[in-house]
Amino acid sequence: MNNYRTWEKEFFGRKLVVEHGKMAKQAHGACFIKFGDSAILATVDGNEEPNEGADFLPLTVEYQEKFYAAGKIPGGFIKREGRPSENAVLSARLIDRPIRPLFPDGMTNEVQVIVTVLSADPDTPPDTMGIFASSLALNLSPIPFEGVVTGVRVGYIDGEYVIFPTVEQLDKSMLDIVVAGTKNAVTMVEGEAKEVSEEIMLGALNAAHAAIKELVGFQEEILSEFKIDKWEIQIPQPIEGFIENFSEMINDEEIARIMLSTPGKKAKDKALKEYRNERIEAFKEKYAEKWSDEEMELNEKFLKAHFDERLKHVMRRSVVENDTRMDGRKHNEIRPITCELDILPRTHGSALFTRGETQSLGTVTLGAPIDEQVVDTLFEEGSKTFMLHYNFPPFSTGEVKRLRGPGRREIGHGHLAERALKFVIPKEEEFPYTIRVVSEILESNGSSSMATVCSGSLALMAAGVPIKKHVAGVAMGMIQEEDKTVVLTDILGNEDHMGDMDFKVTGTRDGITAFQMDVKVAGVSEEIMLKALQQARDARKNILDLMYNTIPEPRKEVSRHAPVIKVFNIPYDKIGELIGPGGRVIKKLSSDYEAKIFIDDEKAQVKVIGNNPEKINKLMKIVDIMLKEIEKGQVFEGIISRVEPYGIFVELAPGKVGLLHSSKLGENLKEFLKTNGVGSPVKVEVTAIDNMGRIQLKRFGVEVKEDDHPRKPSRNPGRSNQNRRYRKD
Repeated sequence: MNNYRTWEKEFFGRKLVVEHGKMAKQAHGACFIKFGDSAILATVDGNEEPNEGADFLPLTVEYQEKFYAAGKIPGGFIKREGRPSENAVLSARLIDRPIRPLFPDGMTNEVQVIVTVLSADPDTPPDTMGIFASSLALNLSPIPFEGVVTGVRVGYIDGEYVIFPTVEQLDKSMLDIVVAGTKNAVTMVEGEAKEVSEEIMLGALNAAHAAIKELVGFQEEILSEFKIDKWEIQIPQPIEGFIENFSEMINDEEIARIMLSTPGKKAKDKALKEYRNERIEAFKEKYAEKWSDEEMELNEKFLKAHFDERLKHVMRRSVVENDTRMDGRKHNEIRPITCELDILPRTHGSALFTRGETQSLGTVTLGAPIDEQVVDTLFEEGSKTFMLHYNFPPFSTGEVKRLRGPGRREIGHGHLAERALKFVIPKEEEFPYTIRVVSEILESNGSSSMATVCSGSLALMAAGVPIKKHVAGVAMGMIQEEDKTVVLTDILGNEDHMGDMDFKVTGTRDGITAFQMDVKVAGVSEEIMLKALQQARDARKNILDLMYNTIPEPRKEVSRHAPVIKVFNIPYDKIGELIGPGGRVIKKLSSDYEAKIFIDDEKAQVKVIGNNPEKINKLMKIVDIMLKEIEKGQVFEGIISRVEPYGIFVELAPGKVGLLHSSKLGENLKEFLKTNGVGSPVKVEVTAIDNMGRIQLKRFGVEVKEDDHPRKPSRNPGRSNQNRRYRKD
């Protein structure tokens, strides 16, 4: 405990406490953070030896939610935390993205960051402070890490930016975004908005960066008290002269010719790979006497890596000098777009959105309330009536991979698209269906999450979901060279990989609904950021024009394959009547009309769901009769429920029975009963209701004289006079 230290500082109306040296002391780096009533433990560990054969950084970030942190016991049978929730996966991605670029280039040492939520305050969500804690733990460890990074959440309420807004404030906020960055620049943004302008979004980034600088300064104060010996990273190097000689054999003009003249991602990649391999073979032949076959084989990966760097250089210079991209477009041009509807005959709504070599098949399924997604997280309990799921099968990029459940990438992309669309989804009171949108990525060459937003919006309108407006998305990029910075519209996969920014913006014609950004370089100015946002707005509006031309408004009716849902309010004192003794009435109605009936006691609301519109309409009429008072003169299509010598009893609705006396039948009772019996329909009109609520009927269309009154039925019409005598005896 001698190394235990603690620091405190007031930030944004809350106390931030940092502790080091008490918990998880065997981890390579650890810190315990309390902010408000939230508390997290961040630990980092790594392998000092590099991962042999790896050509990437094997970093894993885990975010562990402990239900005890919110004073809850996990649901389900096992009653303990299991696989990470969707929220935990999204939180892990939120932490991973800003810290990953700060590891040294070429580092292949395995690193694991674990953020454990020990106390959860809904007004101070721990996920955002996980960025701060992970950065501090990495800097306190011997693992090489080049920088200090943190994150803040930003809201926009009544024209003011609010840092770390509370739950109550977020309900009123036009913005909910998480921004991460260093003291020099914003490096990551993730969040949603309610059709805000580009200027408001830019203001949020500036407000966030000012707050980030304060938190980074606090980290730097803490780190100044430590002297940490970092591991020396052993980055494999090629044989001296190997790369220099190979470089002379590569022609940038030939790379540019192949890149610009070969259409299509697959064909372009193949042509460039063939040129690369041909140059490598020529190099091996030329220098066969200088280096052995073994040396050539061990160093071939450096030749491939160098070729990729030359391709990157050629691509970037082509954009900066000639305003010509890999597929021949100008910097602000969108790839050709096609929108098609009703691709699938049995789905409730479908749309195929194709942009260049990126293609999303969007489908909509409309379900009943029972199909709602149950939500049980640290902060939320309840259900979701709108879901969006994103699938990225291996054939979309022509690869062979095992089919598994959705990975972090699929969950993250789906969540972004869901946030983009949820603002235009109608409230449950307007449209009582549970809505599931699924995006199947059939082809991918950049910006598949934005294609998902477009296909989802089209499919929703095609399904008859009364969404307010179309929503479209576009992915932006950036090439920043010393002499010039170019913002790219609708980026390709290679432009994402070789560029300096991945910038996704979704919205309607009236403003932004979701925003995601990852910046790989420092020093993106406010001017460039505003230009990127405005260029994205112009592109989004062009895409929206095409979408509105395809389907300008939601269809008036849902698909005939969708369930029929009727919603109505019910007087509270009538709920028991609808349910019936032991639930007999509601069960019989459900069975007779092939429907499911849900009653919300709190709202005094009834939902009727079925697949047969004709039967549902009949059921609605029956329920309407049950709930209303019967009046003289009303006409009903009733069902014969019992036959007596003096007439028949007709069920007008469950629990409402009237007497059709033989004198009001219009024909002889015996003759009538030859073709009609219990269960047969009969059309009747109400002639009277006595003070005891007993209903008297006549057959519809039969003329009855005013003095033609039937014999007064017994008080217990279910028993004949003969039965009464037997009971008396």
